[in-house]
This record gives sequence, C-alpha cells and structure tokens, in this order.
Amino acid sequence: MKTYSQKSAEISREWWLVDASTLPLGKLAVVIADKLMGKSKVTYTPHIDNGDYVVVINAKDLKVTGNKLTDKKYYRHSGFPGGLKELSLEEVIEKEPSRAIKEAVKGMLPKNKLASERLARLRVFDGPEHTHTAQNPKEIK
Repeated sequence: MKTYSQKSAEISREWWLVDASTLPLGKLAVVIADKLMGKSKVTYTPHIDNGDYVVVINAKDLKVTGNKLTDKKYYRHSGFPGGLKELSLEEVIEKEPSRAIKEAVKGMLPKNKLASERLARLRVFDGPEHTHTAQNPKEIK
C-alpha cells in the first residue's frame, strides 16, 4: 500500500457558506479552519494547500458564551512607547465584527508558510448579504 500525496495541479477548491449567528465563536472558528486547511477532504496533504474558500455572513450577530464579551481582550501596539491599545470583544464586534472571526480562525490555523494563503480565502461579511453568489457556495449546517 502506498501513501498518496496530492500534487499542486490536482487541487480543486469549493466555496462554503457559514452563518456566524448559529455557532459560538470558538466552534465556528474550528469549522472554518477545517475547511480552509482542507482536512475534511480525502486528498488532504499537509504540505499542499488544498483548502476551500469560506464565506461567513452575519458576523455582527456573533455568539459567545460566558463573560467573554467583557473579559476577552484584543491588543495591538503602535510601536511607540505607551502605544498599547486594548479593546474588549464587545467593542470589537461593535466596530469591526469581521476582526473577531478572523483573529479566532488565525489562531486555529497552523503557524507555517501556508497560513497567510489560507486566511486570504476567508471572506467575512457583517450582514446576511455577500458578494459571492456567483460562486454558488454550499451552506454548512
């Protein structure tokens, strides 16, 4: 029995649609990361990026459990002394809901050379409408 290794020319990508208001943030990020990496495919090969495109809708209706809305913090730094900025999850969802989902999915992806390409295939929209209807994305239940 031989081990199958997928070639770059054999990659076929699909489009998936996920509603962010159906699952909590962590479980949503796991489902999205799985599709972006292609781990649910039979032809999964770790060193080949054979993942699919994922479209996320209703990011503003994101659900979390516990006290995460106030306790979970997002940090960024300007590079200057005293330039540390801190926002709670509630403030991030209010200002830019797509950031919370992208950061959660980024944390679920492996930290390697393929991570940026995989994250680039994630499209997040705040409302129920999206611009990728021509691709006929299949809905993930």
